[in-house]
Amino acid sequence: MEDSGIIELFFARSEQAITVLAEKYGKFCFKIAMNILSDREDSEECVNDTYFRVWNAVPPDKPAALGGYVGRITRNLAVSLYRTKHRQKRGGGEYALAVDELEQVIGGSGRTDKEAEERELTAAVNAFLAGREKNERIIFLMRYFALCPIDEIAGQTGQSTGKVKYSLKKTRRDLKRFLEKEELI
Repeated sequence: MEDSGIIELFFARSEQAITVLAEKYGKFCFKIAMNILSDREDSEECVNDTYFRVWNAVPPDKPAALGGYVGRITRNLAVSLYRTKHRQKRGGGEYALAVDELEQVIGGSGRTDKEAEERELTAAVNAFLAGREKNERIIFLMRYFALCPIDEIAGQTGQSTGKVKYSLKKTRRDLKRFLEKEELI
């Protein structure tokens, strides 16, 4: 079923909407959660929470890209659960690695209005990525949005792990320069 049909089911408040959403995006959401949480039970709970959030948000929301919408919700829920479970220290896993990699680029800017800063930074990163080659964008998003391990990215893109690592390093370096030029870091 097309995304527009699924959204219509949500607007009609049909319970079938959850079933169809789970069939189409369940594996995608589970993969995102699993990459962050590294725990099957927590990931399943996170995906179920995603369905609940979507049910409560659509309507009134009418997402233009349903896959990205549910992926973002899953990611946010998984990150929140990860932080809750690892308050005292950062454990291992792809989330900690990816955050460490990007922290070296973005870091803290010392501004006080965190929400406005996050919106501005998100817009800048989106603008930066829009100017990159498709393959670089895919690798970057797989690593820092879906939090996929390097070897998985290599397998899915048909590149060696060395090329993926180099691409990520180069993209992070270029992102840092871009953000410095925009005076965001």
